[in-house]
Amino acid sequence: MSRTAIKICGLTTPDTLEATIKARADHVGFNFFPPSPRYLAPRDAAALAARAEGRISCVGLFVDADDAAIAEAVTAARLDAIQLHGQESPERAAQLKARFGLPVWKALSVASAEDVARAQAYAGAVDLVLFDAKTPKGTLPGGMGLSFDWSLAAHWKGPVAWGLAGGLNPDNVAEAIARTGAPLVDTSSGVETAPGVKDVDRIASFCLAVRAA
Repeated sequence: MSRTAIKICGLTTPDTLEATIKARADHVGFNFFPPSPRYLAPRDAAALAARAEGRISCVGLFVDADDAAIAEAVTAARLDAIQLHGQESPERAAQLKARFGLPVWKALSVASAEDVARAQAYAGAVDLVLFDAKTPKGTLPGGMGLSFDWSLAAHWKGPVAWGLAGGLNPDNVAEAIARTGAPLVDTSSGVETAPGVKDVDRIASFCLAVRAA
């Protein structure tokens, strides 16, 4: 069985970036959704990206953003991939993939088997689907520490690569991997002490737990 890849999302500071690199995560996520407590302005992302270059893959998270906003962030943060976390259709995802020439990830909110089946529609349009927990209406689309029934996505064998998100933390990620076989795991609030406040020790513990799984 191949090693599970790790993404730590929503970093905003140099010390948490360094902790993520030291813990040997594969991807770091920069959140470009202004309402989020993890929001990172493109100019601030540029400084972190300069530190990260050649050391870790940088993924930009967007929620129903327009082309101009995505272009600004892609350029400033020298992004390696674009993650869509809103209501973006397969057509929109394919359009962005063609325009920017970068891998595109699509987060899908999951509360039922039908939600997982939606991933089929993104085959060819995206490089990876990320199964995440469905959040209550009127709240942020992710980063709420909520999880979903992992059995819905267990050992998914669809036409596109996939990863698991939603409520993952150092205490439950090994179980999540064991139950789902997730090739990639993504955490944000699970390594925080408060919304948007990442903890270097929790980042290290999360990565250690993934590798031990």
